[in-house]
Amino acid sequence: MTNQDKAQVLIKALPYIQKYSGKIVVIKYGGNAMTNDLLKNSVMNDLILLNLVGIKVVLVHGGGPEISDMMKRLGLESKFIGGLRYTDAETAKVVQMVLAGKTNKDLVALLQRSGGRAIGLCGIDGGMIKAKKHEGEFDLGFVGDVTDIDPSPILDALKNGYIPVISTVGCDNEGNVYNINADTAAAEIAAKLGAENIILMTDIRGLLRDKDDESTLIPVVNVSEVPNLIRQGIISGGMIPKIECCVEAVRRGVNRAFIIDGRIDHSILIEMLSDEGIGTMFL
Repeated sequence: MTNQDKAQVLIKALPYIQKYSGKIVVIKYGGNAMTNDLLKNSVMNDLILLNLVGIKVVLVHGGGPEISDMMKRLGLESKFIGGLRYTDAETAKVVQMVLAGKTNKDLVALLQRSGGRAIGLCGIDGGMIKAKKHEGEFDLGFVGDVTDIDPSPILDALKNGYIPVISTVGCDNEGNVYNINADTAAAEIAAKLGAENIILMTDIRGLLRDKDDESTLIPVVNVSEVPNLIRQGIISGGMIPKIECCVEAVRRGVNRAFIIDGRIDHSILIEMLSDEGIGTMFL
């Protein structure tokens, strides 16, 4: 690529930089992009670039594989019910230790090593994520539903030029700690912050009309279409709660929600700063 080609790339990105500058974008980080070192570095560089051009980036992360690995090391059994991790008292301690400790601080260190400014937070800090015991078909132990978000710690970090890196544990008024689904927490945080966009990183291209054929990507979905897509079976399985998070965020004021393929190098920049994008946009 010549210097002129590089200049053209920057010029083409300029309208998108102007569009997003000064606005908040919430990115939920997970999947293969979180376990592959090359992709991890790619994501961190994307976040730093966005931050440097004036976009207020908030990173929300999970850490299921690292929790499972630590459980195994400690001789504890990982148990899943309906695809969700059953979190007894001992598991809750491991979740807090891994998510708010190792995973969170590893990401902060990686961002800073790559030249960014980051600060690690968990939902317990400043009472950021208020939670209650999950109410559903199954008893999942200390798995929580979000009851409220206090955005003050996040806004303070953004005001001072930091990228907030948030692990999704929360607590109730009695101090009980709950494991919160990262997609759900990201959507709640985006809505509370009045974010311009929320981006969910996954290990598939986006919403596919045929789940076995990646060429059937649906690039744009209006949230009003989602119930019918569920009835048709186009949205099914684990995509249902993920897309419901996108719908909830949009209905509560987030301008756009995206599901993108985190397996693609620099997927965040491609989605945000190019004409084509790469995933599915919900509006």
